[in-house]
Amino acid sequence: MAKFEGVGIRPVAISVDTPEVSRDLREKAGYTFTFLSDPKAEVIRRYDLLHAGAGTDGQDIARPAEFLLDSAGTVRWVNLTENYWVRARPEQILEVAKTLR
Repeated sequence: MAKFEGVGIRPVAISVDTPEVSRDLREKAGYTFTFLSDPKAEVIRRYDLLHAGAGTDGQDIARPAEFLLDSAGTVRWVNLTENYWVRARPEQILEVAKTLR
């Protein structure tokens, strides 16, 4: 977290989970960054990240993605994947953030 903060990154996770489920996951995993709940997938749809029917029991979930936004809210970098297990590594995000300064 300190390295992210050092380059001006504030991580935020968004999921379709309820606030309670998100809180429990955050606490269990020991994450210290913000988790936002989007059970109606309104923000998830805005970023075209809805993976319809891909969740447990066919529920809609968000596709895995990482975004870097600037202070004005403009998307400056996007990493999208179809594979839930494939994510950008922290080192990759840090390197990209340095080039966006």
